[in-house]
Amino acid sequence: MKFKGKMWIFPEKNINTDQIFPGKYTYDPLTPEQMAEHALEDYLPSFAKEVNKGDILITGQNFGSGSSREQAVTCLKAVGVAAIVGISFGRIFYRNAINNAFPLIQCPEATNYIFEKKDQLKDEKVQVDLVKGEVLIGDKTFSFPPLKGEALNIFETRGLLEYTKEKLQ
Repeated sequence: MKFKGKMWIFPEKNINTDQIFPGKYTYDPLTPEQMAEHALEDYLPSFAKEVNKGDILITGQNFGSGSSREQAVTCLKAVGVAAIVGISFGRIFYRNAINNAFPLIQCPEATNYIFEKKDQLKDEKVQVDLVKGEVLIGDKTFSFPPLKGEALNIFETRGLLEYTKEKLQ
């Protein structure tokens, strides 16, 4: 599984699930497409209108911290974000991402490189290969533990629900 897209660089630490998907919509019965309209609304209000399908977020430490709000993953996936490359992720957010087959790549070396060179890299696309465990930016390659085992199986079946259905058959 490979992804290549425009980078959205968010170097701040602790961007939480309230900033990713506002709490005021948590209990509204929204479809994923409706949730997408509110992606990162409290962090970057224009994001949902400007992001393109296949774009990749580059994030600082502890992205997705906070509540167990699964809508935070759902809205990013629904708005078209292909993957997130970050320094680290909130534990529950990370698990929700796996369950929803949404790629989170923990690769501090690539992330820090992008943060340091963001002005020179602003027009570069980033490529992620989940199976090889590589992040490519220009002529630089950074490694991360490749997706394998049950996590890979969950991704290949497009999420935990479909994976479970397949296992039960």
